[in-house]
Amino acid sequence: MRLLLVEDDASLRETLSEALRREGFEVIATGDGGEALELARTTQPDLIILDLMLPTLDGLSICRILRKESDVPILVLTARSGPVDRVVGLEMGADDYVVKPFHMGELLARIRALLRRARGRPATTLTAGDLTLDLLSRKAFRGGQELRLTMKEFDLLATLIQHRGRVLSRAFLLERVWGLEHPVDTRTVDTHIRWLREKIEEDPARPRRIVTVRGIGYRFEG
Repeated sequence: MRLLLVEDDASLRETLSEALRREGFEVIATGDGGEALELARTTQPDLIILDLMLPTLDGLSICRILRKESDVPILVLTARSGPVDRVVGLEMGADDYVVKPFHMGELLARIRALLRRARGRPATTLTAGDLTLDLLSRKAFRGGQELRLTMKEFDLLATLIQHRGRVLSRAFLLERVWGLEHPVDTRTVDTHIRWLREKIEEDPARPRRIVTVRGIGYRFEG
C-alpha cells in the first residue's frame, strides 16, 4: 500500500516515514502543500496522511481540492484539537482526524481501518495527473475544465487509465469498450485514440499520455 505523508516538521516526517515503512507501507513524503497536491495527483496513493499547517498550500485547501477529484482516504494529522477544527477538517473532506501528540499504535490502527473501508467501496473517480473521470456522472475533466467526450471516448479513456502502464491490444480494447469478442476491423480503435489525443494531449502529434506500442496496441502513461 502506498501512503502519501504530508508533514512540515522534518524530524516528525522522517520518524513517521521510517515507522510506516517498517510496517510494510510504501511512503512518499513531503513537507510542502503545493508539492503534496501534485504528488497526490501523480503518484496515486492509497491513503494520505495530511498535516493542516503547511507552506504554500494549507491542508484544508488540499482536502477541498482533492475531494473534487478523488475519493482517496485522507487522515488529518494536526496539533489543532478543538471541536471546531475537527468539524471543519471533516467537512472539508477528511475521513479521520488524529491529534498530536499521538501514539503510533493508534495512528496505525486508524490507517488500517481507513484502508479496509476504502477496499470495501467501489471507486467512483479515476485520476491521472490533471485528468479526472467521474464514473458516476460519466464526466471527464482536464485541469478542472470539463472535456466533451463521446460515450466510447469516455469508456476508452477509463479503460486505459484503469490499466495504466500496461500495453493493451486493439483486440482487448474492442472487447472491453465495444463488446466485440471477435473483432474484424481494429481501425475504429485507432480512430478513437486519435480523437482522444486531440482532447487530452499537449501535442497530439507527439503523445506523452497515450503511447503507441508498435504492432501491439496502446499504453497509458500517467
